[in-house]
Amino acid sequence: MHTTHPPLRPALVILMSVATGLAVACNYYVQPLLATIATTFQLSINQAGFIVTTAQLGYAAGLLLLVPLGDMLERRSLIVIMTLLAAGGLVITALSPSLSFMLLGTVLTGLFSVVAQILVPLAATLAAPEQRGKIVGTVMSGLLLGILLARTVAGALAEFGGWRSVYWTASGLMVLMALALWRGLPRYQPSVSLNYPQLLISIFSLYKQNRVIRTRAMIGCLAFANFSVLWTSMAFLLSAAPWHYSEGQIGLLGLVGAAGALAARQAGTLADKGKARLTTSIGLLIMLASWGATALGAHSLLALIVGILLLDLAVQGVHITNQSVIYRHKPDARNRLTAGYMTSYFIGGALGSLISASAFHLAGWPGVCGAGAVMTLLNLLVWLRGWRAEKSGES
Repeated sequence: MHTTHPPLRPALVILMSVATGLAVACNYYVQPLLATIATTFQLSINQAGFIVTTAQLGYAAGLLLLVPLGDMLERRSLIVIMTLLAAGGLVITALSPSLSFMLLGTVLTGLFSVVAQILVPLAATLAAPEQRGKIVGTVMSGLLLGILLARTVAGALAEFGGWRSVYWTASGLMVLMALALWRGLPRYQPSVSLNYPQLLISIFSLYKQNRVIRTRAMIGCLAFANFSVLWTSMAFLLSAAPWHYSEGQIGLLGLVGAAGALAARQAGTLADKGKARLTTSIGLLIMLASWGATALGAHSLLALIVGILLLDLAVQGVHITNQSVIYRHKPDARNRLTAGYMTSYFIGGALGSLISASAFHLAGWPGVCGAGAVMTLLNLLVWLRGWRAEKSGES
């Protein structure tokens, strides 16, 4: 039996949101720094882009192998230990003398920063049912804000102390957050009696048995691929002519994305009211429209800002909706549902990073925007196929 817990206080929701944001940010500090790191280690654009891909693949491995442990082990201890191990990965990156060491630190950080995805289902479990979508939306907003503001913070720190200072600062923040989580989180022991191999196998069974969850996983995969397509090549676009922006200036565009993320918070509340299909449809259409504005961003900063705002609004709105929908199924398996969904999500992110770097290398910014638009059209086709199955399964 799990340990009883008090009602989820607003202060604890804020702590979990900040912790989620800090954890996931660990994988994204690198993006505005890519051009500088490429110069440090004498890398090509494709090689520098592979650092982002490594972070995403490490995260995907952690999602599949570590997040399910949240359905088996005491969660507060698990969360604190993983937060400290992620800090260790950041230290290795900060000390890196070569690309090989940087990739090692990157993959370890990605592996253990999936602690963010143990915090999200814990918030859903601790929340009252009628507030679950809203609270998941708040914590997920912390996650996306972490992804976006990581660029702003990394760019600003790199301007003053070099790119390595970003990782030293981040590791210190993760240690402090581990202490705060140890003090603030309630102990929670799940009631699942499966062993570890059974736990992993059950992830595939859950998704095999439910078409709605499979559809949501594929939508999330393609949505986050869109997100990575945009942000992976942003530094290459803005550091070259006609912009010649510094890391700090490039990082400031993360604030634009953060505004979009905050605007999407209501998606969880709408999902609580049975409007998940509507928010998904609108979100995917906004995502498609965003690429039209972004394509003009090669020569217009205003168009680029509009494109970023629309894309991040759409990605976050669809993501919060997806999480709210899958958490209605199997309450005792929320970590495994999260593991399956988020593994798909971050595999999409890794795929998007690879496609983005290759598209920019081959066709410049128009190639990047074309790749994003094609992915969004594919996502709309996936959603059209899954619409009827979800309609029959939702009240």
